[in-house]
Amino acid sequence: MTADVPADLKYTRDHEWVLLQGKTARVGITNYAQRQLGDIVFVELPKEKDKYDRGQPFGTVESVKSVSELYAPLSGTVAAVNQDLNEAPEDINGDPYGDGWMIELTLTSADELKDLLTAAEYEAYLKEE
Repeated sequence: MTADVPADLKYTRDHEWVLLQGKTARVGITNYAQRQLGDIVFVELPKEKDKYDRGQPFGTVESVKSVSELYAPLSGTVAAVNQDLNEAPEDINGDPYGDGWMIELTLTSADELKDLLTAAEYEAYLKEE
């Protein structure tokens, strides 16, 4: 796998990444997604304890080019929100897999994990786009 697609993460076709930590999933957008967006200037994220179903929009990311919706990769309750992004949304551009994480979800259905892409599957998907 490349540095653009870390092997320890799972991915969606909407270009979100998921880091599983027990029953919690940390979520952000992929390096590919942030490059497509360009310079990110604003992020709207949910509040802690908000509940989402897989595929439901949970926020938006605004760049100099466009505004894009963010979709929950898994069903769950928001356990944490990266408040630092309110002041420094550019962290998503600089470190999408680290400081640029967006939310953490407490999962409600482990069955949904099987629908996420592995790093190899995500890289293959990117080649198709």
